[in-house]
Amino acid sequence: MASSESGTYQGFTAEERAAMKEHAQEERKAARRGSRADKAAEAARDVLAKIAEMGDEDRAMAERVHAVITAGAPALAPRLWYGMPAYALDGKIVCFFQSAAKFRARYATLGFNDAAKLDDGAMWATAFALTEVTPAVEERIVTLVKQAVSR
Repeated sequence: MASSESGTYQGFTAEERAAMKEHAQEERKAARRGSRADKAAEAARDVLAKIAEMGDEDRAMAERVHAVITAGAPALAPRLWYGMPAYALDGKIVCFFQSAAKFRARYATLGFNDAAKLDDGAMWATAFALTEVTPAVEERIVTLVKQAVSR
């Protein structure tokens, strides 16, 4: 949310409003889909299409993150969430990829929602900055998503 130098609320940024509109469109589209299998297949296609729309750097990272998550945690179902590739378990978003361009950030983000079981004491990370996806980063993502979906 945007605020002025004095700290007063100025409303949502253009990027935040666009993300909310995308989310509303995603929800309407999901409500129109047929069977559960059709919904899952179409949602996965939507995620791949959204990744294909990204700029080169974000797209390369999103493709690797998508491949790593779907292979490392097959229980997670790909779907769009606020216009971002996301991965859900039992209908709840566990993690998502936010491109750097999405909110004009200097890095992409791999984020986890409260459905992710990453708890570690009184404080733990729920978002990770990504500047590139190396083999070491891929290993870390696999570890995180496997922990996130552990029961």
